[in-house]
Amino acid sequence: MSNFELALWSFPVLLLLIFLRTPIALAMLLVGFGGGFLVTGTPMMALNQLKTLTYGTFSNYSFSIIPLFLLMGQFATLSGMSASLFRAAEGFLGHRKGGVAMSAVGACAGFGAICGSSLATAATMGQVALPELRRYGYPSSLATGALAAGGTLGILIPPSVILVIYAILTEQNIEKLFVAALVPGILAAIGYMLAISIWMRVWPNDAAVRERASWPERFSALGAVWPVLVIFLLVVGGIYMGIFTPTEAAAVGAAGTGLVALLSGQLNGERLKQAVLSTASSTAMIFLIILGAGLYNNFLALTQLPQTASMWVGEQGFSPWMVLAAVLLMYLVFGCIMDSLSMVLLTVPIIYPIMLALDFGMAPDDFGLWFGILVLIVVEVGLITPPVGMNLFIINGLAKDTPISATYRGVLPFVATDIVRVVILTAFPAITLGLVWFIDGLGGG
Repeated sequence: MSNFELALWSFPVLLLLIFLRTPIALAMLLVGFGGGFLVTGTPMMALNQLKTLTYGTFSNYSFSIIPLFLLMGQFATLSGMSASLFRAAEGFLGHRKGGVAMSAVGACAGFGAICGSSLATAATMGQVALPELRRYGYPSSLATGALAAGGTLGILIPPSVILVIYAILTEQNIEKLFVAALVPGILAAIGYMLAISIWMRVWPNDAAVRERASWPERFSALGAVWPVLVIFLLVVGGIYMGIFTPTEAAAVGAAGTGLVALLSGQLNGERLKQAVLSTASSTAMIFLIILGAGLYNNFLALTQLPQTASMWVGEQGFSPWMVLAAVLLMYLVFGCIMDSLSMVLLTVPIIYPIMLALDFGMAPDDFGLWFGILVLIVVEVGLITPPVGMNLFIINGLAKDTPISATYRGVLPFVATDIVRVVILTAFPAITLGLVWFIDGLGGG
């Protein structure tokens, strides 16, 4: 068996291990180590790689941003910001048809802007919004579907851990990637609200509307979310304006959300310990997945699979847009069986060089930003597609009396809006890149 054939066979072996519920990090480590042994004929090379790869990967200063953003999300959860965001959104939208569900989506967008984690956004906002949605008579399918979809906004609206990891893998500018993600993230929230509006017009008697809030009540609720706005502007604005590096901004954001949690009376010694331990546990899980993906991708590099695949695609004369469509479809399928982080770490080092070699009529840096946003949107869809939609399981765990089949049905309209958004952003790259170009123009870059 040639090295190329060995690399191809490694994919079904890896998927089989995942299907057998082997932890994804361990599965990639095993396949990467075993593949390296078969290619080189000795285990020593794989062992040496494991030693040098661990140090070489985790001595990268850029990775320090991950635990800081995770800690920021932990403090944001403790501080009660989620409830304030929901009340503020409900004050402006709750009196409309479907307004309480729209408020949940809007609050998810706001919380995602200071949390950066889709799973944490879904879990936190689910606890806050689900009782209200039930109180106003929303069907279980719509309530759980809207919250699961709203949680995905944490992956795209900056700051986002997966955005950072993609930037590191593809050597993209983190600041520019955050800028490029902003408009698609806002479009996602608008698309979800539009899906709710259409649902309520098709089944208008499904849920009651909330009494219209007075303007003083609205301004009072809005005033309670000022910490969210301040922290978002401090972190994201500080990065854009060159005041902080992304890592420094993450540290400032973690300190800011910690201070808000402390002043709100929600942070004590025990909760601080829990927040730090939870951050350490999540960081260890992510870093182990990164290590496993690194070893597996090193094995693929030994087999020359990425280079061979890139040459083969170029020789076939396929249209770049056809290849892009096939790649995005592949991500949709993978999203049904893999979690988002593992999918990005496993596929981007292979797929990105192939895509970069194709001519899409734009500069390599612009392509890297645009392609990254498209990939992350499709990965985001994977969080709400069965059978392994992590957000679906989280929300369904909160709504224990709702069958998982109802949650699957409820999320379908939101998946449809995501697919429409991918088509629009693919057809019009300027929607993603326009803000980047504008800021570069202001800076003379």
